[in-house]
Amino acid sequence: MVTRGWQERTYMIIVYSLLTMAAISVIFPLLYVIAVSLTPYAEVLKRGGFAIIPRRVTFEAYATFLQDSKIPRAYGVTIFITMVGTLVNLVLTSLMAYPLSKKDLPYRNVFLLLVVFTLLFSGGIIPTYLVVKATGLVNSVWAMILPGAVSAFYLLIMKTFFENLPENLDEAAKIDGAGETRIFLSIVLPLSLPILATVGLFYAVGHWNEFFGAIIYVTDNTKHPLQVILRGILNQSQMPEQDFERVLPTETLQMAAVILSTLPILVVYPFIQKYFTQGALLGSIKG
Repeated sequence: MVTRGWQERTYMIIVYSLLTMAAISVIFPLLYVIAVSLTPYAEVLKRGGFAIIPRRVTFEAYATFLQDSKIPRAYGVTIFITMVGTLVNLVLTSLMAYPLSKKDLPYRNVFLLLVVFTLLFSGGIIPTYLVVKATGLVNSVWAMILPGAVSAFYLLIMKTFFENLPENLDEAAKIDGAGETRIFLSIVLPLSLPILATVGLFYAVGHWNEFFGAIIYVTDNTKHPLQVILRGILNQSQMPEQDFERVLPTETLQMAAVILSTLPILVVYPFIQKYFTQGALLGSIKG
């Protein structure tokens, strides 16, 4: 018994030590980014580029971004494509995943094969651009939403979740006279909040970080999302002809840009964390 107690204590010490190191490895980079963004650049240079606790706090880096009139507009574009885009993603993905979860669906394997095929092969940038152009989406915020409206990977995850739902719920609803649409809206969706939150978070993060699609499809600066505008300001700060003291050097600006672009995600995530964890587990029980 003494040996067993000693082994359990040793095991717990090792586990908590590993968890502590893992937590530090996650928290430390975030603290570093916040500290550098709030530290005067002269102090950052004096401390060899390493600052974890600011001795003097300044918001000049954030003021450099926020005083630019393009930032509020870019935030508006990003919020629009994130909210509307995520809603479109969830609606279309769930509407396609639900029928594919039915084993008696005619030609189900053919449709699944076509979905999996898109995971292995894509049309390429030029054909995709031609399709977007032909549909009149170029230079529109919808060009950053509709081309990726359904992700094959998230579709398969959601399909797996729907397959794990008890079949007797559908049978009982059909006995009561409910059709497939009523079953989907009244039974399946309320039970699918975990997977909807999980997939929705993935979609939302992708829309919030939209950059590549905006560069390719949108040339109007007033329709550029936040990431493109932040990148443009950082590029301007690297121009050698500008005043080094007036325009903050790039390291401080980069850290402020990281905070500005990730803060909304950090604020929203704790509220949906439990759904995210549950959905990620339930969506991977069986393939």
